[in-house]
Amino acid sequence: MTYEEVLAAARTCVGPYCKACPVCNGLACRNTMPGPGAKGLGTGAIRNYQKWQEVLVNLDTICENKPADPSVTLLGRRFAAPFFAAPIGALKLHYGDKHDDLSYNNILVPACAEEGIAAFTGDGTDPRVFEGACAAIRRSGGAGIPTVKPWDRDTLLQKLEMAKAAGPAAIAMDIDAAGLPFLQNLTPPAGSKTVEELREVVAACGDLPFILKGIMTVRGAEKAAAAGAKAIVVSNHGGRVLDQCPATAEVLPAIADAVGRELTILVDGGIRTGMDVFKALALGAHGVLIGRPFVPALYGGGAEGVALYVRRLKAELVDTMAMCGVHTVAEIDRSCITW
Repeated sequence: MTYEEVLAAARTCVGPYCKACPVCNGLACRNTMPGPGAKGLGTGAIRNYQKWQEVLVNLDTICENKPADPSVTLLGRRFAAPFFAAPIGALKLHYGDKHDDLSYNNILVPACAEEGIAAFTGDGTDPRVFEGACAAIRRSGGAGIPTVKPWDRDTLLQKLEMAKAAGPAAIAMDIDAAGLPFLQNLTPPAGSKTVEELREVVAACGDLPFILKGIMTVRGAEKAAAAGAKAIVVSNHGGRVLDQCPATAEVLPAIADAVGRELTILVDGGIRTGMDVFKALALGAHGVLIGRPFVPALYGGGAEGVALYVRRLKAELVDTMAMCGVHTVAEIDRSCITW
């Protein structure tokens, strides 16, 4: 299969809200929730995508002629490229009946591991979702990162024990999920956490790095560091929790400048190509998460579709590195872009 054939196949089984667009830019799905769109006016996902397009890369081929290496060490593990599949949940609700969270993770996690990257997995009110995600990670030799919702204390501690048993690279929490309309007034309850409450979560993770996803300000990043997080994900949850937020590309540089030497900085939101990955690294991220495009890749082509998309991203990143005169991820900095 080609990637274009994967998208064509996805259009026959994904939806009705996701259109498996050639470019996943938030325009066709806009404010469809349930569905892959954004909250309120639906401009959050659109803005995330658009701001990466406004960052330009600087061509420079006066350099040594040798292959570019996209591999990177993050959180104590070596990965083939500096990008991950982001956590996606409630698949049937948002993307149609072909897959549920269990079948999605059972395909995504090993497919990503086979390509040398890791998949973040999601969570849900149904306990089987997190149990299944952890089982998929365990079967793949720990090549995944379970992401827990900001539940009440007892639920959190129970799920963290389950996550540790899977032997993952790290454990994450999408703290901004406290604003998801699907989690309001449900059991178990989910909500915001104080720095002190997060310190208990970090302690419960033991030796595993804790990643806090949903950071959009320098102040938030500093609080994550104070809580003991080893990494953050600069993220507005794809525009799905708060309307009229800045794009992640807009806030990333200031956050990276403030805590980039102290924390591993990841970023998501509208990143779609290997060139977008390059731009995010140049703005200060150590790695990126990509969410929505993995869904049509998997719906349309299963594990093969996931592999095709990952290889496409790698090839685009390597090409951009070569044309901008850098040969390793560590060499990518703000001199490589115009913004």
